[in-house]
Amino acid sequence: MVRSDSSTRRRIALVLAAVALLSPLATGVAAAQSVQSPSGSVVVAEGETVDGVETVAATIVVRGTVEGDVSGAAGSIRIAETGRVGGNVQAAAGTVVVEGTVGGDAEVGAGSFELTESGRIDGSLDVGAGSITVDGAVGGDVRAGADSVVLGPNAAVDGEFRYDAETFTRSPDASVAGGVVEDPSLGDGGGSGIAGGGDLLPSWVGTVYGAVANLVLGVVLLFAFPRFSRAVGDRVGTDPLVSGGVGLLALVVAPVALLLLAITIVGLPLALVGFAAYGVAVWVGSVYGQYALGSLILGRLGSPSRWLALLVGVVAVALIGLVPWVGGIAELLVLLLGLGSLGLGLYDGYRGRDRGTDPDPGAVSVD
Repeated sequence: MVRSDSSTRRRIALVLAAVALLSPLATGVAAAQSVQSPSGSVVVAEGETVDGVETVAATIVVRGTVEGDVSGAAGSIRIAETGRVGGNVQAAAGTVVVEGTVGGDAEVGAGSFELTESGRIDGSLDVGAGSITVDGAVGGDVRAGADSVVLGPNAAVDGEFRYDAETFTRSPDASVAGGVVEDPSLGDGGGSGIAGGGDLLPSWVGTVYGAVANLVLGVVLLFAFPRFSRAVGDRVGTDPLVSGGVGLLALVVAPVALLLLAITIVGLPLALVGFAAYGVAVWVGSVYGQYALGSLILGRLGSPSRWLALLVGVVAVALIGLVPWVGGIAELLVLLLGLGSLGLGLYDGYRGRDRGTDPDPGAVSVD
């Protein structure tokens, strides 16, 4: 059955509405003059100055200057060596790394936390995490609750270092002016907001948020475009190298082309629209990649359910994403496969429409 243009428009409108409603769960919105990339990451570029960052995003990276506070929940948060935060940092994330400077206090709940040799926190540090490494400078006190706490050779703490951990390692070269004290009460939060207490969310909240958003968007895609979605998932299974290659090409080339377009005054409005469309495509491609992964898993088990495939794929990627390094690589591969398959599917649909044939035969009309 050939679909009417009005039916197609309703399908697209349904997906765009879902993206608009769910995007706060998967992408961040930073404060004035900050940068939000299409991948759902909030980035303050080197040499850039913003007022503050308050967001829920996939990743938060500060390479420039944030004059105020950084407050966010994300998969990972990084204050790069060139980054400076003038105010406080309140973070709930899978991983938090401070390589630059924080002018105020830092309050962190994370899977892992690291203050590197080049990092400095002028105020106090309250952190609850699975593992904690302090190898930089802290101007105030440190309160650390974790399974593993490491006080590195370059650590310089002007105040007291109070900790609760199953394993504690201190380098003889570490400097702690106020002394080191073991405090078992920190494991229960201790009133400081660390170790999952206080105002900070547990580190898994960001992961659950993202998984729910991906799952809901996937349901909308499978409902609005059943045949197209099935074809995208099948293509990943039959031509993974082609899909991954096209996805990598799209991920790299599209932003460069849009930036070149933005250089011209005439092209700037088109580039802004293009970046928004690119952001939607990346998110949709990621969800399709997760759906394809679930389809592959269930295919080996002899279960063809598309809804169960979506659930399995989203949950599998969310769990794998919790594993350091491995999770990031797996998420990237899933994104490349889904984005490439999406691009190929859209191209096939365009060719079919150009030839006057139905690019999605037999699809259920949404009335």
